[in-house]
Amino acid sequence: MNIWRVFALAAAIAAGAAQAQPGSPGYSTSSAFCDHAQQLTAGQQDRLLRFAAVVRDELDAMGGDTALVSRSGLDLSRFHIRYSHAAVAWRSDTGAWSARQLYYACDEERPRIYDQGLAGFVIGADDPSSGYISIVRLPADAAQSLRRASLDAPRVRHLLAASYSANAYPFSTLHQNCNQWVMEMLAAAWGGLADGDDLRGRAQHWLQQANYAPEPVGVGSHALMFAATFVPLLHLDDHPEDDLFAMKLKVSLPSTVETFVRERLPGSERIEICHDGRQIVVHRGWTPVADGCRPGEGDRVFPLD
Repeated sequence: MNIWRVFALAAAIAAGAAQAQPGSPGYSTSSAFCDHAQQLTAGQQDRLLRFAAVVRDELDAMGGDTALVSRSGLDLSRFHIRYSHAAVAWRSDTGAWSARQLYYACDEERPRIYDQGLAGFVIGADDPSSGYISIVRLPADAAQSLRRASLDAPRVRHLLAASYSANAYPFSTLHQNCNQWVMEMLAAAWGGLADGDDLRGRAQHWLQQANYAPEPVGVGSHALMFAATFVPLLHLDDHPEDDLFAMKLKVSLPSTVETFVRERLPGSERIEICHDGRQIVVHRGWTPVADGCRPGEGDRVFPLD
């Protein structure tokens, strides 16, 4: 489940672009708001697998076995968002990388934690003709504490909410999205929080004490706010009234995860890898690669043609 797919589709519904409305024939939660397997051509699949191989090589070159990864999804330029989905990347004893992440299980209608192979995580972007992956390499001590926490089954279970919301408020335990799960996992790891049924609440308190403060996302449309009343994976009951009136919702995003990590751990490093169907660009540093996956000075370029 790509959380911002929900926002994009809600925007389409609010604008009257969707054909199927709740209650109308053919409408279903699963078909409208859940990810569907893409039918890729042989050429697209080859380019995406080559892109995934470059991502894997960059992870291998870090020298550690745990990192933060994020991927792009739908075109969210209207929200000024490039990345939609964050996860914890970890390497097994056999050397294989996986992305541990929260996803929404459509058939069960609840969030789950899922370990996905790196290639699947990379290929999971919505547009096979272009894509962006961000890797944050953590200092060794921070990486190891995150690895221990994220592979600790009881803590993983107690950090998982029962209710999914694409626009979950970061300081409420009512709902959760994938990026908020990552943030609470960072809190459990770096705050040394003991396991327990109240772990989510203690993790959020730790984040507040650590000055985690996501920038509000401007919704920009009363119609989109109204769409939350019938879009099953959007909720407003966890957000402060002032934010609702201002139509600016505080939501955990990959960008807010990375900002928090950069400020708390100055020794962290960031690598951004993108492709436009013709070439792969590897860009290092906290400044974003240029829109359109255009390489800058010092970037490495791998042709895909």
